[in-house]
Amino acid sequence: MNQSAHVRPAEPEDYDRIIAVVDEWWERPMRSVLPRLFLDHFHRTSLVAEDRGGLAGFLVGLMSPSVPDTAYIHFVGVAPRARGEGLARHLYQRFFDMAAAEHRSEVKAITSPRNERSLAFHTAMGFTVSGPVRDHDGPGVDRMVFRLRLPL
Repeated sequence: MNQSAHVRPAEPEDYDRIIAVVDEWWERPMRSVLPRLFLDHFHRTSLVAEDRGGLAGFLVGLMSPSVPDTAYIHFVGVAPRARGEGLARHLYQRFFDMAAAEHRSEVKAITSPRNERSLAFHTAMGFTVSGPVRDHDGPGVDRMVFRLRLPL
Protein backbone atom coordinates (compact mmCIF):
# COMPACT_ATOMS: atom_id res chain seq x y z
CA MET A 1 0.00 0.00 0.00
CA ASN A 2 1.02 3.60 -0.49
CA GLN A 3 3.01 3.89 2.72
CA SER A 4 2.58 7.65 2.85
CA ALA A 5 -1.24 7.49 2.80
CA HIS A 6 -3.08 7.96 6.07
CA VAL A 7 -6.55 6.38 6.23
CA ARG A 8 -9.15 7.83 8.57
CA PRO A 9 -12.91 7.80 9.05
CA ALA A 10 -14.67 10.18 6.70
CA GLU A 11 -16.42 13.33 7.88
CA PRO A 12 -19.34 15.14 6.21
CA GLU A 13 -16.93 17.98 5.37
CA ASP A 14 -14.95 15.62 3.11
CA TYR A 15 -17.77 15.63 0.57
CA ASP A 16 -16.67 18.81 -1.21
CA ARG A 17 -13.10 17.50 -1.71
CA ILE A 18 -14.35 14.14 -2.96
CA ILE A 19 -17.00 15.43 -5.36
CA ALA A 20 -14.48 17.91 -6.81
CA VAL A 21 -12.32 15.04 -8.16
CA VAL A 22 -14.83 12.29 -8.99
CA ASP A 23 -15.39 13.19 -12.66
CA GLU A 24 -11.65 13.71 -13.23
CA TRP A 25 -10.64 10.41 -11.57
CA TRP A 26 -13.26 8.46 -13.59
CA GLU A 27 -12.70 10.46 -16.78
CA ARG A 28 -16.47 10.69 -17.22
CA PRO A 29 -19.44 12.27 -15.39
CA MET A 30 -19.97 10.44 -12.08
CA ARG A 31 -21.09 13.15 -9.65
CA SER A 32 -24.75 12.13 -9.83
CA VAL A 33 -23.88 8.70 -8.37
CA LEU A 34 -22.53 10.24 -5.16
CA PRO A 35 -24.99 12.68 -3.59
CA ARG A 36 -24.04 14.50 -0.40
CA LEU A 37 -26.40 12.36 1.68
CA PHE A 38 -23.88 9.49 1.68
CA LEU A 39 -21.29 11.46 3.64
CA ASP A 40 -23.89 13.28 5.72
CA HIS A 41 -25.45 10.01 6.90
CA PHE A 42 -22.81 7.30 6.37
CA HIS A 43 -19.53 9.04 7.16
CA ARG A 44 -19.00 6.78 10.19
CA THR A 45 -18.69 3.77 7.86
CA SER A 46 -16.80 5.56 5.10
CA LEU A 47 -13.05 6.16 4.79
CA VAL A 48 -10.72 8.82 3.43
CA ALA A 49 -7.06 8.32 2.50
CA GLU A 50 -4.71 11.29 2.38
CA ASP A 51 -1.08 11.66 1.42
CA ARG A 52 1.28 14.56 0.80
CA GLY A 53 -0.59 15.32 -2.41
CA GLY A 54 -3.92 15.65 -0.57
CA LEU A 55 -6.86 13.33 -1.14
CA ALA A 56 -5.46 9.96 -2.28
CA GLY A 57 -8.61 7.88 -2.08
CA PHE A 58 -11.93 7.22 -0.41
CA LEU A 59 -14.50 4.51 0.23
CA VAL A 60 -18.17 5.26 0.83
CA GLY A 61 -19.84 2.33 2.54
CA LEU A 62 -22.68 1.57 4.89
CA MET A 63 -24.03 -1.08 7.18
CA SER A 64 -27.47 -1.90 5.79
CA PRO A 65 -30.15 -0.65 8.18
CA SER A 66 -32.66 -3.08 6.59
CA VAL A 67 -30.58 -6.23 6.07
CA PRO A 68 -28.78 -6.82 9.38
CA ASP A 69 -26.13 -9.22 8.07
CA THR A 70 -25.10 -7.05 5.10
CA ALA A 71 -22.69 -4.19 4.50
CA TYR A 72 -22.60 -2.31 1.20
CA ILE A 73 -19.78 -0.51 -0.59
CA HIS A 74 -21.34 2.27 -2.65
CA PHE A 75 -18.39 4.13 -4.17
CA VAL A 76 -14.60 3.86 -4.07
CA GLY A 77 -11.99 6.03 -5.68
CA VAL A 78 -8.21 6.20 -5.79
CA ALA A 79 -6.32 9.16 -7.23
CA PRO A 80 -4.55 8.28 -10.48
CA ARG A 81 -1.20 9.11 -8.83
CA ALA A 82 -1.85 6.53 -6.08
CA ARG A 83 -3.14 3.63 -8.20
CA GLY A 84 -1.35 0.31 -8.28
CA GLU A 85 0.01 0.67 -4.75
CA GLY A 86 -2.63 -1.36 -2.89
CA LEU A 87 -4.61 1.58 -1.50
CA ALA A 88 -7.99 0.33 -2.77
CA ARG A 89 -7.28 -3.11 -1.32
CA HIS A 90 -6.38 -1.47 2.01
CA LEU A 91 -9.58 0.61 2.03
CA TYR A 92 -11.64 -2.52 1.33
CA GLN A 93 -9.90 -4.46 4.09
CA ARG A 94 -10.55 -1.65 6.57
CA PHE A 95 -14.22 -1.69 5.56
CA PHE A 96 -14.37 -5.50 5.89
CA ASP A 97 -12.97 -5.14 9.41
CA MET A 98 -15.64 -2.54 10.27
CA ALA A 99 -18.37 -4.78 8.84
CA ALA A 100 -17.14 -7.80 10.81
CA ALA A 101 -17.04 -5.70 13.99
CA GLU A 102 -20.71 -4.86 13.32
CA HIS A 103 -21.47 -8.61 12.95
CA ARG A 104 -22.06 -8.37 9.21
CA SER A 105 -21.43 -11.59 7.32
CA GLU A 106 -21.69 -10.31 3.75
CA VAL A 107 -20.42 -7.32 1.79
CA LYS A 108 -22.13 -6.32 -1.46
CA ALA A 109 -21.34 -3.86 -4.23
CA ILE A 110 -22.37 -3.26 -7.84
CA THR A 111 -20.83 -1.88 -11.02
CA SER A 112 -21.60 -1.37 -14.67
CA PRO A 113 -21.08 -4.43 -16.89
CA ARG A 114 -18.61 -2.30 -18.89
CA ASN A 115 -16.39 -1.47 -15.91
CA GLU A 116 -13.68 -4.05 -16.57
CA ARG A 117 -11.29 -2.58 -13.99
CA SER A 118 -13.91 -2.91 -11.25
CA LEU A 119 -14.82 -6.44 -12.33
CA ALA A 120 -11.15 -7.51 -12.21
CA PHE A 121 -10.54 -5.80 -8.86
CA HIS A 122 -13.57 -7.29 -7.11
CA THR A 123 -12.83 -10.75 -8.48
CA ALA A 124 -9.23 -10.46 -7.22
CA MET A 125 -10.59 -9.41 -3.80
CA GLY A 126 -12.60 -12.64 -3.60
CA PHE A 127 -16.07 -11.37 -4.47
CA THR A 128 -18.40 -13.60 -6.43
CA VAL A 129 -19.88 -11.88 -9.47
CA SER A 130 -23.43 -12.21 -10.80
CA GLY A 131 -24.84 -10.60 -13.86
CA PRO A 132 -25.37 -8.63 -15.73
CA VAL A 133 -28.61 -8.23 -13.81
CA ARG A 134 -31.03 -6.67 -16.28
CA ASP A 135 -32.76 -3.46 -15.19
CA HIS A 136 -31.10 -3.64 -11.74
CA ASP A 137 -31.16 0.14 -11.37
CA GLY A 138 -34.21 0.80 -13.50
CA PRO A 139 -35.17 0.15 -17.12
CA GLY A 140 -32.06 -0.30 -19.26
CA VAL A 141 -29.63 0.07 -16.33
CA ASP A 142 -27.97 -3.32 -15.96
CA ARG A 143 -25.47 -3.99 -13.17
CA MET A 144 -22.96 -6.61 -12.12
CA VAL A 145 -23.56 -7.63 -8.49
CA PHE A 146 -20.66 -8.49 -6.17
CA ARG A 147 -20.94 -10.51 -2.95
CA LEU A 148 -18.26 -11.43 -0.45
CA ARG A 149 -18.87 -13.65 2.58
CA LEU A 150 -16.90 -12.48 5.60
CA PRO A 151 -15.40 -15.03 7.97
CA LEU A 152 -17.37 -15.19 11.21
